[in-house]
Amino acid sequence: MFQTFDDLSDPSCGAPHAALLRAELSRRGLDGFLIPRADAHQSEYVPPHDCRLQWLTGFTGSAGVAAVLGDAAAIFVDGRYTIQVREQVDLDIFPARHLIDEPVTDWLAERLQPGHKLGVDAMLHTVREVRRLKEICAQAGAELVTLDDNPIDSIWEDRPEPPVGQVSLYPVELAGKAARDKIAQIQSALADKKADACVLTQPDSIAWLFNIRGSDVSHTPLPLSFATVPAQGKPSLYIDGRKLSNSVRDALADLSELVEPEDFKNGLSALGMAGANVMLDPGLAGIGIAEAITAAGGALVEAQDPVLLPKAIKNEVELNGARVAHIRDAAVFVNFLCWFDEEAPKGELDEIGATEKLEEFRRATGVLKDISFDTISGAGPNGAICHYRVSRASNLKIPVGKPFLIDSGAQYEDGTTDITRTLAVGETSADMKRHFTLVLKGHIAISSARFPKGTTGAQLDTLARIALWNAGFDYDHGTGHGVGAYLGVHEGPQRIAKTGTVPLKPGMILSNEPGYYPAGEYGIRLENLEVVTEAADIPGGERPMLGFETLTLVPMDLRLVELSLLTPAERDWLNRYHEKVREEIGPLVGAKERIWLERATKAV
Repeated sequence: MFQTFDDLSDPSCGAPHAALLRAELSRRGLDGFLIPRADAHQSEYVPPHDCRLQWLTGFTGSAGVAAVLGDAAAIFVDGRYTIQVREQVDLDIFPARHLIDEPVTDWLAERLQPGHKLGVDAMLHTVREVRRLKEICAQAGAELVTLDDNPIDSIWEDRPEPPVGQVSLYPVELAGKAARDKIAQIQSALADKKADACVLTQPDSIAWLFNIRGSDVSHTPLPLSFATVPAQGKPSLYIDGRKLSNSVRDALADLSELVEPEDFKNGLSALGMAGANVMLDPGLAGIGIAEAITAAGGALVEAQDPVLLPKAIKNEVELNGARVAHIRDAAVFVNFLCWFDEEAPKGELDEIGATEKLEEFRRATGVLKDISFDTISGAGPNGAICHYRVSRASNLKIPVGKPFLIDSGAQYEDGTTDITRTLAVGETSADMKRHFTLVLKGHIAISSARFPKGTTGAQLDTLARIALWNAGFDYDHGTGHGVGAYLGVHEGPQRIAKTGTVPLKPGMILSNEPGYYPAGEYGIRLENLEVVTEAADIPGGERPMLGFETLTLVPMDLRLVELSLLTPAERDWLNRYHEKVREEIGPLVGAKERIWLERATKAV
């Protein structure tokens, strides 16, 4: 299987590992150190080699940071992980704080003393982060020290080796644009910014630019690497040569200079010594990259990674691939739902069993490359943990009488999928149906939205929450994230969230996933992927509008819908959606599944 169920967390590691780290800091003359959930690429998912926060604290979530001083420590996580952190971390050693409401900078400002030296790994903290940390240290009379090596690496005895996953070429028939043309597009953008070169630190940006895919990171086809792109001439691709077959090496050598990662800093210094104006993204590039350029005499041009927007705005080939992948995956999911409705009411099915069966159905397509993330298979109280990962230790039987939440996705070569459904198992209560329907109303509001060009995700986010707010509820995650084209299931810069400040543009793919999570009881989330499109003209309207095309074609569970809470327009949306699901997916499944689908998509 692509998914494993080992329990990766060990809260008991906190005390001994914190003691080891404090001893190492003392040896180096440091009074404190920050440990982010990050690698040198600021990736969301990092290889075991870079899971330093997990090694130190036991926390396995995808976002967080720990702070260790001589006499105090804490771990900071966002609202997705407030339950998980209490289960995975020794809170006597690392008290938990909310990353947004109680940021690490506030915690440091209260505890740093004059003369303190606070260390950070120069490759794990961005230019923007370090600026803020320097301000905090200066206000306290302390000093921020950027380190070329990480103290944890000196004391982590069984640290895994760096990954050397093989790289493959991504065919232009799926990419829709040749790598050479993409490079020319980025070089044109550099000229507009009066930059002599740019530094790319995001593996998905590099994968998109060179039309390659890799296997260094679980569930995401990324080759960990760096690149520099000059305004003229060949880019340099800093990648471990062990990842390249002869044919891949030859193809990449035709596009770029291939250099080992150990020489990345030397390449940056060479740009600096040439007096180059070098573009980098201050929110993504480690401070060590910026310092290598400026220390050698170069100048920085701070701007968004120039690949992010072109990568986010899918071309027609990529969009057609996504449509095909979603239809394939919808047929898989209908097969799973039909099976689930037979098995779950028996009371013996557990979270792992459901996860394994869904992956089995996806594997049966014959074209599954991987799952796009560890399936969130949440029964009862585990469903209330937004980013729950089932292990053999946490595995629960799926109870009859409560909703079951399953959030999963697939990596197919023609597209990346991500879908969440909340399913009834037996009779559910009036409150459960009410909560489900409030979430459904928010989902429909996003899917139905029409909005003028220039609208940001932050402006749309309220639409998904208003029905919940009116009932006194909310959820502590964004409503939607960007999705790549056989790349990361979480992709920027587009998002539907309070922090989504990037205008949405046609061709962007986003998730639509409001939720509600009564702690200790169950979770509800409904997620489809949507493409931003040019919307049809509105009669009498003055401005051209954008809207969404729904990619995901899987039924919503009508057994959890309280119809009296839906407006006529919302009922129409639900019926139209289910009609499309029935027409598109019905011919792709077996006779038994087609009968199930007819019942699941009946008009209401």
